[in-house]
Amino acid sequence: MGDRPQRTRVMPTHNPPSYAPGGHSQPPQAPATPPEYAVPAQPPTHQEPGGPPGTPPGPPAAPARRPKRRRKRGWLVFTFILVLLLAWPIGLAIWANGKLNHIDALSTAAATSGTTYLLAGSDSRAELEAGDTGFDQTEGARTDTILLLHVPEDGQTSLISLPRDSYVDIPGHGQSKLNAAYSWGGPELLVESVENLSGFTVDHYVEVGFAGITNIVEELGGVELCYDHDVSDKRSKLDWEAGCHVADGETALAFARMRYADKEGDIGRTDRQRQLIGAITSSASEAGTLLNPARQVGLVNAGTNSLTVDNNTNIWHLGKLALAFRKATGSDGWSGTPPIASTNYRPGGVGSAVQLDSDALPGFFADVAAGTPPPETESGD
Repeated sequence: MGDRPQRTRVMPTHNPPSYAPGGHSQPPQAPATPPEYAVPAQPPTHQEPGGPPGTPPGPPAAPARRPKRRRKRGWLVFTFILVLLLAWPIGLAIWANGKLNHIDALSTAAATSGTTYLLAGSDSRAELEAGDTGFDQTEGARTDTILLLHVPEDGQTSLISLPRDSYVDIPGHGQSKLNAAYSWGGPELLVESVENLSGFTVDHYVEVGFAGITNIVEELGGVELCYDHDVSDKRSKLDWEAGCHVADGETALAFARMRYADKEGDIGRTDRQRQLIGAITSSASEAGTLLNPARQVGLVNAGTNSLTVDNNTNIWHLGKLALAFRKATGSDGWSGTPPIASTNYRPGGVGSAVQLDSDALPGFFADVAAGTPPPETESGD
């Protein structure tokens, strides 16, 4: 027999069925995936709590929230601190307002534009030591300081020192020194006399007892005052070395009272009185005072014990007055005296007086009302 051609047997590519025990066959396996189509290995899936297995990973979990109780406690602490910060100044203001002395002082004149304050520094002869009679010849209480503070609707705030010896018309009494109005008719006649002179209706009257100045300055720990002349004055008891010094209460009071050793007399004294009040206002508004409750209470006690105001004025108005005073004595304000014709005017019966310039006065007060006072005021001889 010839040779038979060889046949090649092709084996199937699938696995033959296998037999499980019991003679049952398993289902055929799926053919393997070609390498070029293989799916890349996936990272392990993240299963959120409560989610089904195989859930795709979501965004990073948010940090655990602060317990509501802790947040509520934080708000309570913040609210408590805020209440304290607000309650202290409000409570202090209400307490201080109750300590003010109120009197009848304002007139019934029609209101004028802006806001006008009249500040009077009063002395009673009983407050002076025996033999210290060199201030004036007016018996009883008198005003050694008369300041008119005007806040216009627009423009510069002005602080005007009215010399107490100004020879003016006193309603119902004829002409005399302005200081006499207080002695004859108290605050009401003084207010009426100033209104008659200036044309402004006084909105708020504030009187400071000079004896209280000592306590106020002491509570502030002294104030810095400046005067360029040596002084040894027996009447005011001021001993001063030329220059600037931190003055205690008694020295500050003598500084404000002294005039006979001052070459400018009453005019020089009004300048020093404005300086003293400005120094007190500035020192009282410093952070060391505003943030010191004990000093605040002491200052309120010292201040309100020496303050007398009209029936319509309260502690809020005094706060506005202090701000206006600082503005008037600052670079954006104006302070000085009205036009003066003579500082040694002798009309008879009153000794030496200050003669105001009657021709220039109307224009001067009109400029003050408009917020455009003159840059400086010249004094007569």
